[in-house]
Amino acid sequence: MSSGLDYIVVDKNFAGAPDVQIKRSKHPENFEVAELTTGTGPVVTSGSTIEVNYHGQIWQRLEVFDSSFYNEETVKFPIGVGSVIKGWDEGLVGKTVGSRILLIIPPEYGYGKDGMLQAGIFPEDVLVFVVDIIAVKK
Repeated sequence: MSSGLDYIVVDKNFAGAPDVQIKRSKHPENFEVAELTTGTGPVVTSGSTIEVNYHGQIWQRLEVFDSSFYNEETVKFPIGVGSVIKGWDEGLVGKTVGSRILLIIPPEYGYGKDGMLQAGIFPEDVLVFVVDIIAVKK
């Protein structure tokens, strides 16, 4: 499935573990969001709690650092209130349940100048997330 971005392809549909193929070595400098599948469910609003499946990898090394698809367990958290990285807050609010979202997250929208070394994320790493929005509670 094309992402709408010419340099990245995600080949699985909503609810299946994604296979992310990056077609160039140079990462984008800006935060980018692409809606791969548009859901028809309720809209995610700031302050609501969402349930998602996600797949996260590091652009520069093409390595997966975490994936709820592999863990076979969805996660729930408040969105739009600063409890997750800025790229998730800004990229998921306004989307709908049933959507698959691709997020390209530069450090200033991710873990910043400190990175998250315990997860193998260095300060300069650009993150690629595929997020399936399963449910939202207001």
